[in-house]
Amino acid sequence: MATKNSALGVESRDAEPNSRGPTGSPKREKEKVRLSLDISPELNSLLEELAAAIGGTKSEVLRKAIALMEVMVDAKKQGKKFGIAEKDQPLATEIIGI
Repeated sequence: MATKNSALGVESRDAEPNSRGPTGSPKREKEKVRLSLDISPELNSLLEELAAAIGGTKSEVLRKAIALMEVMVDAKKQGKKFGIAEKDQPLATEIIGI
């Protein structure tokens, strides 16, 4: 059975029916696509700095950036503005996990 993660538009499929995880429940493995990306040395350095700042990988930085871009595009389609507020200003929507 396929499920879709709307935040990133990623589709995953259930593992083989006989595949079991450590607790005996069916294992779920996400289908992945490998990308090859040509970037400048400066952008690679920035990716490494951001990965270190979040305690993650360059792939995680790119996934979070794509998720943030999706939120921005959806907001713009709805006629909303997307920006950064001072910490004492109210927010209509707070983005968590990025």
